[in-house]
Amino acid sequence: MVELRLSAGNIHNPDIHKIGIIALGSHLENHGPALPIDTDAKIAAYIALEASLKCGAKFLGIIYPAHELDEINHGKHVSLEELRDNIISTLNSAKEYLGIEKAIIVNAHGGNIPITTELATIEDETGLIIILNNKMIDSEGPHGGSGELSMAKVLGIINENEVENQTNLEKYEEVGLYGFNEARKNDPNIEAGAMDVKENGVYVDEVYGKQLLELAINSVIFDTEKLLDF
Repeated sequence: MVELRLSAGNIHNPDIHKIGIIALGSHLENHGPALPIDTDAKIAAYIALEASLKCGAKFLGIIYPAHELDEINHGKHVSLEELRDNIISTLNSAKEYLGIEKAIIVNAHGGNIPITTELATIEDETGLIIILNNKMIDSEGPHGGSGELSMAKVLGIINENEVENQTNLEKYEEVGLYGFNEARKNDPNIEAGAMDVKENGVYVDEVYGKQLLELAINSVIFDTEKLLDF
């Protein structure tokens, strides 16, 4: 068998090859007229790829399905169990073919956060040490709001001609999750985001978008450092 040169290239620690980074977003949900339905997936993939390029970890691609709360109906999502099983299958494949021992899941879709409750099962079924990185969810602000619009500007996926229509909340109720009253009632953060979009509108700021993306990328790189020490 060929002996791989694990220290070749710009690799600061050969053990980085044991770590995989995979994106988790949503491919099929509305984000208002200015953003595509796979905004979260593209943001997550960008962060995961950029982090892997900078630290040397293996880029594992993206998980296809996504989950959402029952009271938020703005796309096509799967049950938490189906998402869990797909993650297990995908990571087991990466483990078999790439020899990874640890993984970082880069999540850019708020509806996936409940997968946190399944991480122990995912670790048991894969034998991997796993970190779920939700930095983007913590930082980006309301769904379809200024944060996502600004990052979309950086990524080149925004239709700027439609930004002025993004806050037509009667037509595009998913922006800020404004039209989902049950979710707003159950979650103070969702309520705050809905009111922010209604009262303050949205804007596009490319500098802000770059800052959000860089913050998330650096957070993932920091997670790789933690896994290297584990």
